[in-house]
Amino acid sequence: MKTAVYRKEHFNAAHRLHNPELSDEENKMLFGKCNNPNYHGHNYELIVKITGDVDPKTGYVFDMKVLSRMIKELVLDKYDHKNLNLDTEAFRNLNPTAENIARVIYDDLKPHISPDQDLKITLYETERNFVEYPA
Repeated sequence: MKTAVYRKEHFNAAHRLHNPELSDEENKMLFGKCNNPNYHGHNYELIVKITGDVDPKTGYVFDMKVLSRMIKELVLDKYDHKNLNLDTEAFRNLNPTAENIARVIYDDLKPHISPDQDLKITLYETERNFVEYPA
């Protein structure tokens, strides 16, 4: 029987939403204050969900100690207290919207999850604005 396990983490990061293919005026109209040239920050809440069968030997879907370590090494160490646009390779040429951040985190973690397990990322950018990937 499929069971889901969740790990919740927190990180802080700055970013600027900007598309270099658009004019400054178009960027301001599209992204508003999120296009601030001096960046702005969020206190992100990250929820990682893994769904799979419970291992009869361990009783685990996924070892939470391992998941915690993976998130720290593969996500938090790369993105926490960073300017996503300037300090990370993942967003050097990718607009760091919440949607793209969730997808990048998924891509960071998925290779370390068994193919027979499902991974879902929920990322809260604010208390009221959040995304899920995959939907």
